[in-house]
Amino acid sequence: MKLIRFGEMGRERPGVHINDINYNVSTFVNDYDESFFANNGLEYLKQLIEQQKSTLPVIEAGTRLGCPVAKPSKIVCIGLNYAKHAKETNAAIPKEPIIFLKSTSAIIGPYDPIIIPKNSVKTDWEVELAFVIGKKASYISEEEAMDHVAGYVIHNDVSEREYQLERGGTWDKGKGCDSFAPLGPWVVTKDEMKDPHHLRLWLKLNGNIMQDGNTDDLIFNIPQLISYISQFMTLLPGDIVSTGTPAGVGLGFSPNIFLKAGDMIEMGIDGLGIASQTCIDHPKH
Repeated sequence: MKLIRFGEMGRERPGVHINDINYNVSTFVNDYDESFFANNGLEYLKQLIEQQKSTLPVIEAGTRLGCPVAKPSKIVCIGLNYAKHAKETNAAIPKEPIIFLKSTSAIIGPYDPIIIPKNSVKTDWEVELAFVIGKKASYISEEEAMDHVAGYVIHNDVSEREYQLERGGTWDKGKGCDSFAPLGPWVVTKDEMKDPHHLRLWLKLNGNIMQDGNTDDLIFNIPQLISYISQFMTLLPGDIVSTGTPAGVGLGFSPNIFLKAGDMIEMGIDGLGIASQTCIDHPKH
């Protein structure tokens, strides 16, 4: 299944994407939130679609899509998790996963604009494979880790490099600005993804390919990440874990390339669709 949420920002409703058509399931499902994933919502939805598909309302073409997960308790991100990306930024290969949290207030839909922060000159892009937690995970072994995955989604881990690397402290201040977490267009459930560790992911800036990698370059794979993260915090149903970005970010070019108002970003991952965002200035810029 492909889960979507549609409608104006802050008032999205749940739907499904089937054979290039979006259907409204809000009569049967409250939302794709922690309660939905924790209470076997995916199985209920699967049965509903099998029984009711012919009667589900079609969502009007052109309707805005929001983040396909409602109000995750946290977005957990992994830094420097592609070997080639670590090399391009002259960073050592991590001995353990680098963890940072991304503010949930940064979440936007897959086609919403990215707001360049006030006074920013080093806003950057990062296409990433993210996954959604399907059931509570605490002190999980690698062997049981995949049982806790509900599905997969595209994430653009937008980053302000000056804030992240030059302003002291942790990375978080360069990761959580408003609009810095575009997610979607949909969550593809685990049963539809044969092997998340062999997926092409790519990103274009103004029509030019900047990132073109594969998840086979991950330093720490998904079971390792779930097991590792769950030693330090409980992952709740609906939480999003973003696995890192491949080589080709703006920081890795010489000279650096950073985003400015009017730039268009397009990105995709095998089986997860295509997302795109236009950059705009902060309204108080």
